[in-house]
Amino acid sequence: MGKITGFLEFERQVEAYEAVDKRVKNYKEFTVPLSSDDLQKQGARCMDCGIPFCHSGCPLGNLIPDFNDKVYKGKWKEAAAILHSTNNFPEFTGRLCPAPCEEACVLGINEDPVTIENIEKNIVEQAFKEGWIKPQPPQKRTNKKIAVVGSGPSGLAAAQQLNRAGHWVTVFERDSKVGGLLRYGIPDFKMEKHVIDRRIKVLEEEGIVFKTNTQIGTDLKAQKLQSDFDAVVLCTGATVRRSIPVKGADLKGVYQAMDFLKQNNERVDGKDEFSEIIHAKDKNVIVIGGGDTGSDCIGTSNRHGAKSVVNFEILDKPSVGR
Repeated sequence: MGKITGFLEFERQVEAYEAVDKRVKNYKEFTVPLSSDDLQKQGARCMDCGIPFCHSGCPLGNLIPDFNDKVYKGKWKEAAAILHSTNNFPEFTGRLCPAPCEEACVLGINEDPVTIENIEKNIVEQAFKEGWIKPQPPQKRTNKKIAVVGSGPSGLAAAQQLNRAGHWVTVFERDSKVGGLLRYGIPDFKMEKHVIDRRIKVLEEEGIVFKTNTQIGTDLKAQKLQSDFDAVVLCTGATVRRSIPVKGADLKGVYQAMDFLKQNNERVDGKDEFSEIIHAKDKNVIVIGGGDTGSDCIGTSNRHGAKSVVNFEILDKPSVGR
């Protein structure tokens, strides 16, 4: 797999970032892609390690050495086919996944690990650019009807797999647009929403039906789902807010991250009327929590023009490298 001496010849190289003073002025993704030649060198760093622990590190079981080898050899179309054999939406994971595969990479024991996540993103972007990603409707229909409740990543993946198995699939989403937390929880500077829309178009062309502005239990009773469909798949996501047992947590000016992020995503999408404006401009902001959601709130607050931003994190300061 890869080039036998690749990890000795080529150093790890990741995408660069646009200058801070430029990227804080907009909500666009701010990474600068590597060239095809540089990506092939990164694929070459995947060593013939015998037991590829990156497999067990990846929750999806992606065939990482296989697609790295294809990238190294310039066989991008084959790399895309291998990647999609285990991953419905690599354009999402290639941007958002914390890359446990890289943490498990054998090369990472005493060197910098292979840039797996970055390679994954570039494989699928190349595939979309070349027109290799096409709708795959089933050849036969079972005439079974399946309802999927929720259109986040799990709902979309379930819908695609069930549709390709031949069932008629309808996806119900309570918000006005499809995507769940991909659309309303993830800021555009991490993943622009045209990436979601591009994939939804493929799913619709495969025969999946999406019904938005439909809250199950309110707009549509659960009993109606049970009577109209042969099976119901619940993919309702993780939007329940976590409160903290601290005096004053319910005071004015204290907001939950998901309310803050959702409103900002809607604002970037063009919505301008809200029952309550949550905005950080000219405010001194404290963000409690240092995970991905916390960093999303920090990046959003900076783009709002906050006077200052302080982050409270319970864990030790992370290391510089992986």
